[in-house]
Amino acid sequence: LECDLATKLVGQPLVRQQVMKGVSDFLEKRNPEKPLVMSFHGSTGTGKTFVSSMLIRYLFQGGLRNPYVHQFSPIVHFPHAEQIEQYKESLKSWIQGNLTKCGRSAFLFDEMDKMHPGLIDVIIPFLGPSWVVYGANYRKAIFIFISNAGGEQINKMTMGLWHAHKDREEINVQDLEPAISKAVFENPQSGFWKSGIINDHLIDFVVPFLPLKRHHIKQCVVSELVQQGLEIRTGVIEEVANSIPYFPEEEKIFSSTGCKTVASRISFFF
Repeated sequence: LECDLATKLVGQPLVRQQVMKGVSDFLEKRNPEKPLVMSFHGSTGTGKTFVSSMLIRYLFQGGLRNPYVHQFSPIVHFPHAEQIEQYKESLKSWIQGNLTKCGRSAFLFDEMDKMHPGLIDVIIPFLGPSWVVYGANYRKAIFIFISNAGGEQINKMTMGLWHAHKDREEINVQDLEPAISKAVFENPQSGFWKSGIINDHLIDFVVPFLPLKRHHIKQCVVSELVQQGLEIRTGVIEEVANSIPYFPEEEKIFSSTGCKTVASRISFFF
């Protein structure tokens, strides 16, 4: 996992540090005090889903297809605000049931910025340091929250640090955490708004994904060409990188879409 994060994840030194520390410390404990809870934040295309999938692939045979890995999307699983009470009951019993089957289960919550406020709080009893809840030992479970919320603030902070000639390798979580907290946890539109998960300090690692620069996009293009078994052409790499929008308007330093559209753009050249 550490090797893959180093070679396949571009431009995210903080993510590598945080994820490896969280996972290795957690797995070294035969009886962890609480489940591992990580929250991934950043704008689109910066690698949040990529990292969560990679993490699951290394921890569970079959990766995301493993029966003990569970994914939730607010648009798919919780689409109607008027049914929130029903969703709460379903979510609580689903997690309880699956932890009873296997304490070493993983739960991924995608697009937390679109989750109905209040819904996620039903899982609070499963995240804390108690020994058992509802008759299930759940301390070996892993919970990952994925969100675009905070991405704008991370981008602004990274831009400010870039102007101050601070390289991304020099950025630390403490530089970004206050801005992320304000954007994510104090936003009425966020699934974490006024959440007990925040108030009770149940998230172990808030992991910021930084915006990607042009040379990172080129690395993504090369990786995608290799993955698709296509010829690595310098012209194609340049064309794809140049076709992606960058911000701010004047300096064009960071990709607006990260690496998200790289695969589809490559298809225009083959």
